[in-house]
Amino acid sequence: MIQKSQNITRVYHRISAEERHTKAGHQGGVVWFTGLSGSGKSTLAFTLEKHLFDLGYHVYVLDGDNVRHGLSGNLGFSEEDRRENIRRVSEVAGLFAEAGVIAIAAFISPYREERRLARDIAGERFIEVHLSTPLEVCEARDPKGLYKKARAGKIPDFTGVDAPYELPEYADLVLDTGARSVEDCTAELTGLIREKFRL
Repeated sequence: MIQKSQNITRVYHRISAEERHTKAGHQGGVVWFTGLSGSGKSTLAFTLEKHLFDLGYHVYVLDGDNVRHGLSGNLGFSEEDRRENIRRVSEVAGLFAEAGVIAIAAFISPYREERRLARDIAGERFIEVHLSTPLEVCEARDPKGLYKKARAGKIPDFTGVDAPYELPEYADLVLDTGARSVEDCTAELTGLIREKFRL
């Protein structure tokens, strides 16, 4: 259970979110990738980041593995810890968005409730992207060997094997990286981001 901080007072910036966005040349926002392990979240996130950066956008990827080396380094993979991990990332992504940066968050984030939290924090400047790549494709890829370990019982509560993945109900975009190229997905995402985060 999260313990609430005591004796704190909110301090307000002297620069508005609108001023920051104007300086950046676009609105800040959150692009949230959700999908099974091996669905291509990290590959697509980092490709999109480089593409948007080259176009002049202020952009940064928050990747699941990277975050667990620092911000969430004290968390395990229990359901409670996974929810706390997503809560932390949602708050950080929201701060990026307010600062005029497009935060690309690449997380399995298997529960609808935690994805709703991320959307609530970011507000209107949120795009949920479901990488709907089928389990059999993800497992055939198995870039980190995690499915093999999970099937052997070495990784308990692995999403898609013996832990649930709740399909998004209201994704803004659905992409199957098993059927579409990274370049094609990046192009469609770029068009959506241009429309959603323009001034």
